[in-house]
Amino acid sequence: MHKTKRLILISLLSAISFILMFIKFPLPFLPPYLTIDFSDIPALLALFTVGPAGALAVEAIKNILNFLFTPADPVGPVANFLAGASFLLSIYFVSGRHHLVPAFLVATLVMAAVMSILNYFVLLPLYGMIMNLEDIAANLKVIVSAGIIPFNVVKGLVVSVIFMLIARPLLPLLRRRF
Repeated sequence: MHKTKRLILISLLSAISFILMFIKFPLPFLPPYLTIDFSDIPALLALFTVGPAGALAVEAIKNILNFLFTPADPVGPVANFLAGASFLLSIYFVSGRHHLVPAFLVATLVMAAVMSILNYFVLLPLYGMIMNLEDIAANLKVIVSAGIIPFNVVKGLVVSVIFMLIARPLLPLLRRRF
């Protein structure tokens, strides 16, 4: 019965996460294709209730569903999964389920670093090749330094603050039920 409850929780959090992907907004000082959403919050709830495997499952399911609904952009869901996974795993390894503020700060920096490297060497060149945009390859340094790094820092901080505000009432409830 315990495994069934865990699967139900992962499924519910994945569905909520997928829906939250559609509620997004761009930051005024960054390119409009970099949008912040709150779809990592259910994965964070999974991290602190069912562990890192459940959190990664929520991230994977959310991005698979996103790809099925928007197949024209195959790079976006991969980038979103990699960003979420680096963020979640950093929190898991740093926090030890206690000291959340330092864990979230480290996770934000790790996510920004990981996504900068991946965008520079893999994701942006792949996106430019798929979408036939030669400007991307010529401007990788500018895109990463002026767009990707600040975006991931802001996203990590915003998601961290929102999670810390809602975690206190939600986590005990989820732990009791699941």
